Amino acid sequence: MRPMSFGQGGPSWGSGGSGSQPPQWGGQSPDWAALAEASETRNRRRRWLLIGGGALATVAVGTAVAMAVVSADGNEQASNRPASELPTSAAIPSDTTGTGPSFEETSAPPPLDPKDFIGNVKKDTAPLAPDLLFPGTQLTMGETVYKKGAMASTKNCASAAQGTLGPVLTKNDCTRFMRVTYEKDGIAVTVGVAVFDAEGQALKAKNDADAKSVVQSLSGEGVPTFCRSAICRSTTNSYGRYTYFTVAGFTNGKDVTQKDSKVFTTGDDLAEFTFRQIHRRGESQASAAANQ
Repeated sequence: MRPMSFGQGGPSWGSGGSGSQPPQWGGQSPDWAALAEASETRNRRRRWLLIGGGALATVAVGTAVAMAVVSADGNEQASNRPASELPTSAAIPSDTTGTGPSFEETSAPPPLDPKDFIGNVKKDTAPLAPDLLFPGTQLTMGETVYKKGAMASTKNCASAAQGTLGPVLTKNDCTRFMRVTYEKDGIAVTVGVAVFDAEGQALKAKNDADAKSVVQSLSGEGVPTFCRSAICRSTTNSYGRYTYFTVAGFTNGKDVTQKDSKVFTTGDDLAEFTFRQIHRRGESQASAAANQ
């Protein structure tokens, strides 16, 4: 700001040429303090006016921007309307003409039940043989390793049975009977798997079997004849269209007693393994069907 003379607003110096003289103060000195205070008051008033004008300009620009935005969004000339009459954000229509991509709700199909494939001959169509159901030359259950002996398969189910088992298999229309023997430390077990067309037949064969329904032990491949005349431990169970039996005992002909826990363990291990193999058969067919 250009400095102001103390005489601004007071009497002019006048123009009197080169000979002009400054005015006379009537022999009395001017009140310099009063003049300075009046000048400072005028300066403050001017600064407030400048600041107020800037604020008004800012408000005007902000209103102009808001009006321009609304005008660009709507069809009305909002710039000609006061800000108080502008529509609220909820009143401004949104673009509902455009449609985004739509996706149909999908869900993964439920997994196929393995038991459905081993419960009926029409679905249980995978190859079936003793070496497929009991592969390899040995079986490991936990820390115990059993050596595999002889295997056999026949459509004459009763020929592989002892006691009352033959009539049970025949009555329930057994179509095939497979056997395999495992041995460890003088204890042998033969597993017999009877095959039926439907799960109901296999379950009925299991229920019809009694304490004298025993699979005939299978010797060979290094395992001598066992459990033909001695007392042995036997089990019966079914899963799907299969009924499976075990007979376990000593290869030296000794009778099995309740204290011979290793014989019981051997029979239980092979029964559990047989169940697992039948279940795996169902799983593999269910997986193949799901991937078709």
